[in-house]
Amino acid sequence: MPSAQTKDPTVEVDLGGRTVAVPKGGLYDRYRMDPDLDEIARDPRVGGVDFFRQLPKTRVDSPIGPTLTPNFYYAISTARVTMLAPSGAIRGRLPRELEPLELVPGLGLVSVMFFRYDVCDIDFYTEAAVGIAVKPARHGRLGFFDLVSGLKNEHLDSYVLSLPVSTEIARVRGRDGYGFPKWVTGLDVDIDAGRTSARVANDAGGVDLSLLAATPKQSAHPSGDRVGSLTSYTRINGAWHSTLSQTHVLKAGTARVPRDVRLRLGEGRMSDDLRSLRPIRTVRFDVMTEGQLALHMPVPTSVPRRTA
Repeated sequence: MPSAQTKDPTVEVDLGGRTVAVPKGGLYDRYRMDPDLDEIARDPRVGGVDFFRQLPKTRVDSPIGPTLTPNFYYAISTARVTMLAPSGAIRGRLPRELEPLELVPGLGLVSVMFFRYDVCDIDFYTEAAVGIAVKPARHGRLGFFDLVSGLKNEHLDSYVLSLPVSTEIARVRGRDGYGFPKWVTGLDVDIDAGRTSARVANDAGGVDLSLLAATPKQSAHPSGDRVGSLTSYTRINGAWHSTLSQTHVLKAGTARVPRDVRLRLGEGRMSDDLRSLRPIRTVRFDVMTEGQLALHMPVPTSVPRRTA
């Protein structure tokens, strides 16, 4: 299923020798990652830009050419289904250097996530992910604070197995610039205060994975009051890197041990990845109907070698 964006006029841009089409007159076409925050603040979908004024951008060289970091997402909504899974199945999908974050011995945490980016530096797109919660790579032993923070999804470390997106610029930047397993597919994500739904298409146009659930009751948070972080580990040209994303939560809610979350597996890469983890039960459903995000470029990181 093609993105609705492809029906609109586009212009071609270069990302480190890779040519991609972006919406003509869109944020990337106009600003090339160097936005006019005063102009963006006038967009009715954006609930202020103070969060971004505190994060000056830096020009860096990258596999996708010179770029500015972080990438700003001014209006987003997200959903996360967190499940228990056997640690043995999780370890079978993790690189040897990483260890699963365990709730109790033998049980780790895996998630299916959905993202809708309504206003961002690289224009509208949607995204989904199958991820594994892992121990911070630089910690020899996991402390109690790390475990509690991880379970609250405030400061989480992860390894992503699959990350489909709806636009080519998101695929190229994510795959070549960040090392994520990204591909383009039909991907619908709709999140509001009443309902959360998502559908990821497979290569044949059928359903890879879908979600339908009532949105948990939302609580508003003052600007700057709740900022969480996610560190993702990837290999780029054989070397380990870590990517930091900072989430600025404005409206969000959680359902614990939810009963009405309908996560349907079909045929495709996401469903295959989730099945391989053998999830046992859903323990949390987190939805953010209003938020913002700053995605930093990856940086080299030391990941201990593990032989067992």
